[in-house]
Amino acid sequence: MPDTAGVHDQLTARLAGHTQAFEKLFAEYFESLGGALDTPSFSRFTPECLHLLRELSLRGGKRIRVVILNEAARLVTDGPVPGLEQAALSLELLHSHGLIHDDLIDDSPTRRGGPSTYYAYRERFPGRPRTALGLTVLAGDLALALSLRVLLDAEAAPPVRQAMIEAQTRAAAETFLGQIIDLERDVTGGLPVVEVIDQVADYKSARYSLLAPLRLGLLAAGAQPERHDRELSRYARLVGICAQMRDDYLDLFGDGEVMGKPTGTDIRDGKRSYVVTALLSSLDGQDGLDGLARAERAVLEAALGDPACTAGTIDTIREIAEARGVAGRLRARMRDHAEQAALVAEGWRPRWRSEAVAFFELLPHWSVERSH
Repeated sequence: MPDTAGVHDQLTARLAGHTQAFEKLFAEYFESLGGALDTPSFSRFTPECLHLLRELSLRGGKRIRVVILNEAARLVTDGPVPGLEQAALSLELLHSHGLIHDDLIDDSPTRRGGPSTYYAYRERFPGRPRTALGLTVLAGDLALALSLRVLLDAEAAPPVRQAMIEAQTRAAAETFLGQIIDLERDVTGGLPVVEVIDQVADYKSARYSLLAPLRLGLLAAGAQPERHDRELSRYARLVGICAQMRDDYLDLFGDGEVMGKPTGTDIRDGKRSYVVTALLSSLDGQDGLDGLARAERAVLEAALGDPACTAGTIDTIREIAEARGVAGRLRARMRDHAEQAALVAEGWRPRWRSEAVAFFELLPHWSVERSH
């Protein structure tokens, strides 16, 4: 594995460069959007919807999809790439769609340090819950439509533009399937096997956050990603699973102050995450460990799905998980996935530019070491 500090510094610098350029582009897009949409002049709800979508979209985030998109294009060329800016906008608009609907599904009051779109509408219409719910759904739908519409105006040759629209449409559909199986995993009862959680991470996250930017960047740069789809898909799946494991790990073992949000959200929501599943497996003796004392198991069972679960109870569960080796096993599996993904990227060197390949070799390790 590369030096951790070196990986972090290189990836952080690359992220910052791409993010700064994109933030300006995204703001300019929203400034022009109002005049580009054909909406009735009397409507007050439409400008409000666009305002909420803009506020959420510009409120931050790691913009990792934008970085992967640009670095994918750099696999082919270090020169200007027509259509890349529109592809970046499309990726982040699809992400905004996902955030809006995720927060509605999870009943989340906040997102990125501000109110979620759903809760903003609930405050706007305190006596009309169906109106708030409906407008939230439609705000997410609008973001999805805009993510495809922006590609229609991409500064690329018509065949490339069409291929990018097809790739993004496919990514959106697969993401929705991921949302469906994510809900299915948590409501069907029983303990999901790791392969099921891997599939959720692949469909819900990896395919639109990693595979779609890879495909779009290569397409814009004039390559034919379908020729290499198997290895691109394998890379995206490995990194996506690794990233989801890291998210789940940080949710229990991370530093709430560094992350900017409290730990234990997955437990309070009753989600069968990687951490929760590993802990439940250890309680059942499926990992070769003695079962926890009945009182300790009762603590976890009572906390799962309890929104009022206290920080003290989360601390207790964290101590149980650490004592049972859950944290160590997850870290080992994350490292294994990162190493496999880096090996896949290493195989791209004979075909693509070495400097850009190096980024994709480093990315999996960065996803393991990040603190938020």
